[in-house]
Amino acid sequence: MLTQEQVRDAALRLHQAERERKQITPLTLRYPELDMPDAYAIQKAWLDIKLSEGQRPIGHKIGLTSRAMQKAMRIDEPDFGTLLDDMRFEVNSPIEAAQFLDPRVEVELAFVLKQDLDPDNFGDLGVEQVLAATDYVVPAIEIIAARSYRVDPETNKPRTVFDTIADNAANAGILVGSQRISPKTTDLRWVSALLYRNQVIEETGVAAGVLDHPARGIVWLARKLSEFGESLQAGEIILSGSFTRPIEVRAGDVFHADFGPWGTVGCTFS
Repeated sequence: MLTQEQVRDAALRLHQAERERKQITPLTLRYPELDMPDAYAIQKAWLDIKLSEGQRPIGHKIGLTSRAMQKAMRIDEPDFGTLLDDMRFEVNSPIEAAQFLDPRVEVELAFVLKQDLDPDNFGDLGVEQVLAATDYVVPAIEIIAARSYRVDPETNKPRTVFDTIADNAANAGILVGSQRISPKTTDLRWVSALLYRNQVIEETGVAAGVLDHPARGIVWLARKLSEFGESLQAGEIILSGSFTRPIEVRAGDVFHADFGPWGTVGCTFS
C-alpha cells in the first residue's frame, strides 16, 4: 500500500494537472505498487482537496459497466467516481473544449433518487429496490477526461484501471435532458440512443448494454460504497454507465444524442 504522503502527492499531481491543463505521467509508472485500494484512496484525497476549495458533491458516476471494457481493462467489476457541482453543464450552451484534457463524450441514463439507498437497510438489494427508490430517470451525456496520459509518451505504456480510478473515474462533466422517464412504466433495458457529432452518426446503443439493466450498476455502487461507510442519498444524480463507446471531442464539435421518445441531449464545444 502507498503511504499517506504518497497518496497525498498523487492527488496533488492530478489536481495540478487539471488546473494547469497539462497531462501527467500515469501514476502507476511513478508508483508501480499502486493497487485498487490505493487508487480509491487517491481519488478521495483529490476530492477532499476539491471540497476544501468549495466544490459540492451532487452524485456519482459508474464506469466500466460493459463486458468489453472490463475485459479490456482486465477487471471483473465497474468503477465509480463522484460528480461535483462544477461538472454540470447546461444543455446546448457552449462549453470550452480546452478546459478538459483529452475529452470524450458518452451516452448514458442518469437516475435521480427520491430516497436513500443503503444496502444495510435492505435484506436483498436489487434492481426492483433501486427502481422503487428512483424519482425519475433522464437521458444524459457524460464528458470524460484524462488527467494522466492514456499512453505515456516516453515509455509507450498505457495507463491502467488504477490510474483511471485515481483520476475520479475520468469524471469531467455531465449534461442531463429535460424529459423525465418513469422507472415504473418504462423498461429501461430498451431505452436507446443515437449519438451524432456534427450531424454525422458516430454511435448507437441500448441501455441493456449496461450490465443487462442500467439499475444493476446502481445496485453494485450502493454495495461498493457501503464498503467505505457511505451510501447513496436522496436527491443525488447517478450516472449509471455508458452504452456507447467514448467519442473524441474537438473544438467546434456539436454533439446531439437522440433518445427517440425519451428526448434529446445536445452540447457544443467552442
